[in-house]
Amino acid sequence: MADTTKIEFTRRMQPIIAWRAMKKLLANKELTEEVFIILRALGGSEMHRNFKRFNQLETGKKVLAEERDIIGTLNDRVGLAAMPEGSLGRRYLNFVVSEGLTADGLVDASNVNEETAVDLTDDEIRFQLRLRDTHDLWHVITDYKRDGLGELCLLAFTYAQSRNKGIAFIVAIATLSDIRKYPKSKVFRAVREGYRHGKQAEWFVAADWEALLPMQLEDVRKELGFAAPKKYRWSLDWLTKAGANDITSVAIPA
Repeated sequence: MADTTKIEFTRRMQPIIAWRAMKKLLANKELTEEVFIILRALGGSEMHRNFKRFNQLETGKKVLAEERDIIGTLNDRVGLAAMPEGSLGRRYLNFVVSEGLTADGLVDASNVNEETAVDLTDDEIRFQLRLRDTHDLWHVITDYKRDGLGELCLLAFTYAQSRNKGIAFIVAIATLSDIRKYPKSKVFRAVREGYRHGKQAEWFVAADWEALLPMQLEDVRKELGFAAPKKYRWSLDWLTKAGANDITSVAIPA
């Protein structure tokens, strides 16, 4: 049974808790809840800084004032199916259906609620949940798949966008582990490309996803300034040919 350890979402750094969670995650990459423990243990201060920035932007103010709940929109498969062919909404729907996912997939594992978020305001909780619930939209836009390398590259992209030290910790440990196993795979170059693209792109955290969903995916990518990954595809092809199916895989929100 997965460990159900709870940790308060706080501004304080808790490195010992993060390291214990990382050891469990490396032993069993299916323990998604350990990822959230790491994020809360190391990322609280950055979350508050990101929220402050979000709340100063027009989109952020609208999301909070309107009390938007993106997960309801993403779970509305009838509404998504009615969007134009090639739109972000339709491509997202195709993605979650093909992967057997739902927008609720990370809700239970994250354990973000009034009990754990004791150091957050209502608006900060809404902000944090929006980041979690849009994770798969980031997959669709960046074209990083849900294979182990794709998740790792998306984490590097996410760290460049959010500066969450918990994400940096996971990326560093996972990348080193994979380089040791497959030194010729050029995993580091793929991960570094993900980080660089995250630095170059617009701030996905403050994207008006509700307005972007009906737009053509390629237009959304242009608007957000995203460049298609090349080194990821090379490394993925190498790993596939090598039969490498044990590359570190972790799936988390922004």
